[in-house]
Amino acid sequence: MRTDRLIEMLGTNLEPVKQGELRNPLVIALAVGAVAAICLMLAIFGVPASPLSGEGLSLRLLALAFTLALVCAGARLLVRSARPGEPGRRALIPVILLFLAMLAGGVAALLMTHPAGWGAMIFGPQWAACLICIPLFAIAPFASLVWALRRGAPTNLRLAGAAAGLVAGALGAAVFAVHHTAGSLPFIMLWYGGPIVLCALAGAILGPRLLRW
Repeated sequence: MRTDRLIEMLGTNLEPVKQGELRNPLVIALAVGAVAAICLMLAIFGVPASPLSGEGLSLRLLALAFTLALVCAGARLLVRSARPGEPGRRALIPVILLFLAMLAGGVAALLMTHPAGWGAMIFGPQWAACLICIPLFAIAPFASLVWALRRGAPTNLRLAGAAAGLVAGALGAAVFAVHHTAGSLPFIMLWYGGPIVLCALAGAILGPRLLRW
C-alpha cells in the first residue's frame, strides 16, 4: 500500500475527543480520592471536634482556601495535560501565582514579627505531622487520578504525573487542614506548600512509568 494512501485512510472520519470523555473520569477519580483521603484521616485522627470554630479558625480557613484553590488550578492543568499534544504549560500560571501569593504573605508575616518569634511561627507543634500526613493522604487521590489519566492520551507524561501529584498533594493538605489548625502564614507556606511540591515532584518522577502507553 502506498504511503499517501495509508495516510489518507488513517485521516478519514477522525473526530475530536469530547471534553467529557476526559473530564468526567478525572472528576470521578478526584471524588473517589477525596473520600478515601477523608476516611483515612478519620481512621487516624477521628472526627474533628470543632472544625469551623475555636482558636485559629481564620488560619484554618486560609489553609483550606489555599489548598482547595491549588486543587482547582491543578485540575485545570490535569485536564490539559491529559490531551495529546497539549502540554498545558499556560495552566501552570495560576498554580505559580498561588504559591507566590502564599510566599509573599509568609515573608510579610515574618517581617512584621520580631526575629525571636520566627522559630515558633515556622516550626509549630504539628510540622512533622504535616510532613508525614499530607503525602500519606495524597496516595489514594494520586492512584485514582493516574487511573483516570490512563484513559486519556497524555504525551508529556512527566507534566501529567506532576499535575496528578500536585492535585493529590493539595487535596491531601486540604483534608489535613480540616482536622489540624495551622499556626501561622509561614507555617502554611512551608509545611503545607512544601509537601504539596514534594508530591508534585514525586508525580513527575512516577508519571513516565505509570502513564506509559
